[in-house]
Amino acid sequence: MDKLSYPKNKIKVVLFENIHENAAELFRTDGYTNLEVLKSALAGEELIEKIHDAYIVGIRSGTHISKEVLQKCTKLKVLGCYCIGTNQVDINEAMLQGIPVFNDPHSNTRSVAELVIGLCIVLMRDLFNKNAAAHAGQWKKISAGAHEIRGKTIGIVGYGRIGSQISILAEALGMHVFYYDIEQKLSLGNVKAVAKLEELLGLADIVTLHVPETKQTRNLIGLEQLKAMKPSAYLINTSRGQVVDPDALAEALKSKQIRGAAIDVFRKEPEDNKTPFKSPLQGLENIILTPHIGGATEEAQENIAQAVSQKLIYFINRGNTEGAVNFPNLALSPIENVHRILHIHRNVPGMLSQINKIFADRHINILGQYLRTTQEIGYVVFDIEKSYKDHIIDALKHIEGTISVRILY
Repeated sequence: MDKLSYPKNKIKVVLFENIHENAAELFRTDGYTNLEVLKSALAGEELIEKIHDAYIVGIRSGTHISKEVLQKCTKLKVLGCYCIGTNQVDINEAMLQGIPVFNDPHSNTRSVAELVIGLCIVLMRDLFNKNAAAHAGQWKKISAGAHEIRGKTIGIVGYGRIGSQISILAEALGMHVFYYDIEQKLSLGNVKAVAKLEELLGLADIVTLHVPETKQTRNLIGLEQLKAMKPSAYLINTSRGQVVDPDALAEALKSKQIRGAAIDVFRKEPEDNKTPFKSPLQGLENIILTPHIGGATEEAQENIAQAVSQKLIYFINRGNTEGAVNFPNLALSPIENVHRILHIHRNVPGMLSQINKIFADRHINILGQYLRTTQEIGYVVFDIEKSYKDHIIDALKHIEGTISVRILY
């Protein structure tokens, strides 16, 4: 019998945290009209109530999808993080439930890089305090303590997408660029790698951090590391709030251990713009605090909305998982005049032979078969001829170790 995909107009899509309107438009254009867009994040039972029957959920960094949330949202098929990180999601639990998680680690790279370069100039010229003085009626036209960034040394901790972009911009402005990374990377231009973090901290006029949040990077910059920096140096953090010990930084700034800092990310950030913000770094004159705006440009948000939404749609429409952070990656194109069956399962011996036996016993012709596995799960996609019986899906679901089975067109 012929089968059709689950109607798109019945697939519930929920987007949180004021995701750029391009995302909703892309879903609607593709036929996903059962769409709800929220301006803020939700938590706890409110969040569960909102998405318990959703197939597709899109979030930014303020919505936390825990194991408990995932276990109560049994219809959820795919999750999109409209940002770089996925720390706000229990991606392992999502994987075990057969839910791929997509993000976009590329679209706001330029936005963050430009902010860092801007902060370098603002810090080196002491523009923040001069601006505050002018607003207060004070005229501080002095050159003492104001420096060009040309000829200065910038030390980049983490030479990934953002770090390497910063190195290009910094070198174009005449800066000397060094970086430290735990992995060997190809240096761009005249950029030089250093073997140890302490070495980088000791030679840089500006240290900028671009690392993910891991056990290794938690408190990466504490009092000992701040003491290794030059007294005339500046620290910039636009990566993750857990990377810098705020109390140690506050102490270093008060004691003039370093000259200044600019911090865009914090250990505890307000869930929305109405919630008060508190930090031990507040009230210090030699630090710039910004509200996690590294990637908050209209261009970046528009690009992220486009990229992540397309990945979610491709998964629902085709079974495509290319770019998923917690799932075997399969790049799949649409195909006509066949049925496509997605089988997600625990990665145990003999699984594929059991699946193939079900098709063989029922004389089902397989036109295409695609398989990828991780240590924990396997993802196999079958394109089969149009004629088959309903009970084949039940048989696939009853194979021990099966997580989920979904039939497309």
